[in-house]
Amino acid sequence: MKNYIRLYAVCITIGLILAACNNDTNHNHNHEGEHNHEHEEGHNHEHHQEGESATHEHKDEQSHDQGAEPEHQEHGEGHEEEVHFSEKQFHILDMITDTLPMRNVSSYVDASGRLEVPPQNEATVTAIIGANVSSIEVIEGDKVSKGQVLAYISHPDLINLQTAYINSWSQLQYLELEYQRQKKLYEEKVGSGKEFQKIKANYQSMVGTVNGYKAQLKLMGLNVDKIKKGEIYELVPVSSPLQGHIRLVEVKTGQYVQPQTEMFEIVNIDHIHADFMVFEKDMHRVKEGQKVKFSVESMKRKELEATIYSVGKSFEENPKAIHIHADIDNKEGLLIPGMYVRGRISVEDNQSYALPEAGLVREGDKRFLFTAKKEMDDGVTEWTFKPVEVIAGTNDNGWIEVKLLNPLPTGTIVAWNNAYYLLAEMKKGEAEHSH
Repeated sequence: MKNYIRLYAVCITIGLILAACNNDTNHNHNHEGEHNHEHEEGHNHEHHQEGESATHEHKDEQSHDQGAEPEHQEHGEGHEEEVHFSEKQFHILDMITDTLPMRNVSSYVDASGRLEVPPQNEATVTAIIGANVSSIEVIEGDKVSKGQVLAYISHPDLINLQTAYINSWSQLQYLELEYQRQKKLYEEKVGSGKEFQKIKANYQSMVGTVNGYKAQLKLMGLNVDKIKKGEIYELVPVSSPLQGHIRLVEVKTGQYVQPQTEMFEIVNIDHIHADFMVFEKDMHRVKEGQKVKFSVESMKRKELEATIYSVGKSFEENPKAIHIHADIDNKEGLLIPGMYVRGRISVEDNQSYALPEAGLVREGDKRFLFTAKKEMDDGVTEWTFKPVEVIAGTNDNGWIEVKLLNPLPTGTIVAWNNAYYLLAEMKKGEAEHSH
């Protein structure tokens, strides 16, 4: 049994030695083969690694592009930019979308000027005769009617004028009777022709004197019929020649005023109008009947409208311009002559595409609108907005004329508002993409 075990151990040992020798021979042979294979295929291996590197970089670029947010792609690489909103975001921002509308957009001529009233609606009140101011019945800003008493004046000369009128009128009554008597005698060949001619001259002279006094008293607003009866006015009223408002009071109580002294200024603003100045280069575009939209300094946020009724035919110097007069259609607030106004004269109407101001946004020297598209993805509503470069034209009361560089497909929906926000979101996405 022991011999059997020894024989079994020797066999195993011999087998292990033979196996080790065989492995060492194979290892040397393989090493030489590998060395030759490296020389033969080394160059191919390098090219293989370069190909794998290029493929890896290409895959990285694709992976990077695929990993970017789909709503923000680079501007300037020729790729379309997009901004995506959910239905909730769309409603939170109160987005307004519709087709690009056609509107009547006007071309304008800028003009400035002042509010004025016609000359016949302004008045300066004087005393007519030298006297002292006894009382003043109005203050600046008061509304007055035609004939209303503004002040009372008094002076001995006023009393003398009334007395002279009474004496002259009484003398006229006597001369009239004597004239009629002498005329009758002359016609009957009884009276002297010389005496008749004398009384006739005296009578006609007195008629002129009485009428002169009468005219002066009427200018002062005195009742001559009462004066004929002996009623003398101690206080003479100074009355308003027209309806309007007191613009200026230029006298004081007790002051002596000359006939040419200006006591009051009155203006009637019922017919106030806008007086614009239009420069020479634009005068050929302006004509009667055109509309003017303007505002005054006291109501900058309120736009008024006027219609041109007169175009000046002569130049005003410094600056060289013509006057344009326009009736105000919607008079609101306190409009006072002399107020500065700035407006735009609508000189040409044309139908064109237009959007509200909020529907366009400026980026550098370019203007953009955004097209809008509503899509469904797995039952979820998503809005896609894409910028489209356009040319902005005239701004007409908050609407901007839109000139398309390329026609939009029929039925294209565009955003009417929040264009600035859409651009900001697009730029934010580009910034995130660059990082």
